[in-house]
Amino acid sequence: MREFSVPAMVEVPARATLTDVVFESASKSPDQVMLRKRDEEGCWHDVPARQFRDEVSALAKGLIAKGIKPGDRVALMSRTSYAWTIIDYAIWSAGAVTVPVYETSSSEQVEWILSDSGAVAVFAETAGHATIIEGLRPSLADLTYLWLIEGGAASAELTTAGGEVSDEQFAERRGGRTADDLATIIYTSGTTGRPKGCELTHRNLLSGARNAVQGALVDLFEFAGSSTLLFLPLAHSFARIIEVGCLESGAILMHWPDSSTVAHGLPEATPTFLLAVPRVFEKVFNSAQQQASESKAKSRIFQNAAETAIAFSVAASGEGNSGQGAGLRLRHALFDRLVYAKLRAAVGGQVRYAVSGGAPLGTRLGHFFRGAGITVLEGYGLTETSAAAVVNRPGRNKIGTVGQPLPGVSVQIADDGEILIKGPVVFRGYWRNPAATAEVLDADGWLHTGDIGALDDSGFLSVTGRKKELIVTAGGKNVAPAVLEDRLRAYPLISQTMVVGDNRPFIACLITLDSEALDHWKHQHGKPADATVADLAADPDLIAEIQAAVDDTNKAVSRAESIRKFKILTTDFTEANGRLTPSLKVKRNVVAKDYAADIDALYT
Repeated sequence: MREFSVPAMVEVPARATLTDVVFESASKSPDQVMLRKRDEEGCWHDVPARQFRDEVSALAKGLIAKGIKPGDRVALMSRTSYAWTIIDYAIWSAGAVTVPVYETSSSEQVEWILSDSGAVAVFAETAGHATIIEGLRPSLADLTYLWLIEGGAASAELTTAGGEVSDEQFAERRGGRTADDLATIIYTSGTTGRPKGCELTHRNLLSGARNAVQGALVDLFEFAGSSTLLFLPLAHSFARIIEVGCLESGAILMHWPDSSTVAHGLPEATPTFLLAVPRVFEKVFNSAQQQASESKAKSRIFQNAAETAIAFSVAASGEGNSGQGAGLRLRHALFDRLVYAKLRAAVGGQVRYAVSGGAPLGTRLGHFFRGAGITVLEGYGLTETSAAAVVNRPGRNKIGTVGQPLPGVSVQIADDGEILIKGPVVFRGYWRNPAATAEVLDADGWLHTGDIGALDDSGFLSVTGRKKELIVTAGGKNVAPAVLEDRLRAYPLISQTMVVGDNRPFIACLITLDSEALDHWKHQHGKPADATVADLAADPDLIAEIQAAVDDTNKAVSRAESIRKFKILTTDFTEANGRLTPSLKVKRNVVAKDYAADIDALYT
């Protein structure tokens, strides 16, 4: 059993709440820009502290006027937006509890979250969302109010209603909350079973945010002009802690509603740091590689540039044999002008750091981006740890690991390899589910994450897989699928993967293809432009391409753990078809059921 702890840099006072920063900032520096919002014409406008406070206060007073009481649950179903943050802080200012709902959620998921949380009100972004909720009203006994965000309807109604609430009444309500009061219930997207509501307090979120921005990630947040463009769903704890961190630190917060179009927003917003999942970095690299492959000369330049960036980063980390020699520095300077500068321009030109979580990035991509001038800091956490628990620092970044514990956090590796976490970021339990809480929180306050990992002598954590996802072959070999799946997903043609082989004679894999990469591949290989995945599933050239990726992936494991056979599926895994969670994790049980015949065929 190994353990590593980092002392807290910031202790959260007993009376502190998430809303304090809104009012303290407006009082101390009313003209300080806290956010920027984009209008319908695509222009960005500064939002000073005074304006942010006034908008939050107006909405919060409206909630109080409508009868929202301290501790009431208020749901918020919306894409990431400026309105999301205003409503979130207004709910907290009224003493209530925010219950995020993914805007892509099905009717059944919405019903479960609203009914289980006992939400008395809900903000819905669009008329379509409102229609779903209206259809569920007969089964939602607690739901009284439904407010539409679109078109400013909710803001207008609540601002008018709030006129009857005095400043004194509002201050009394806001000041009545404490650090240990419930702030939000975030429902885990869940790869199996119904989502469970994670209870996070004001202390949980403030501990994670303040110890990150004032300690581990101070170089990202606390310098003049720091900013980020948030495009991951704010319904997810990963984006939520960045929202809180920006406002706590003074970094300017901007929003973009759709991650698939964020490439258009980055040059507009010019953020200094980003938050993303590994798939975003994989797509950036693969897109650059595909563009370069239009000619042999460009392809050679990009390949050499990629190898040079990796070598430059490896040498800088002390992992190389000869350090950054003169030749390497000259090549790096050349490719910086030819390749790396264009890549940085594509993400706005000002990004120095990015934080990645949700799945392993892979050492190759980590070194490539650092060598190209964008340091990707991998981190690790769960909704149950308020997202933030472990992270690499700008000055202590060990690529291939998820970093060291945040200040105030302890990490322990149990005898069976499970990662345990303790500290003020750990949630207080699952909403209305004491049995589930008892399964993950032990008597000493350690959270049993269900993940498998290892700590090195310096406290850097490596995550190798999930306990419940370990595959045991018929020969008794334990295989962690994440090692294989994460490496395979780094290949341009591959979108999603799922390794199988439990109680089977060998390891096999289901593979889906990236539609954009496939179009490019068809053009390169002289295949018909209208050929579908089904048309090409047996194509020798395509099979050879995927086999090469599998062969390279197998180099990372022993023969007993290697992928012997694979199946190219004709349909990608998506959130819409129920095979991915909103945080892009594969729902293994759903995929296994949907493709049971294909899996059986791999072993026939």
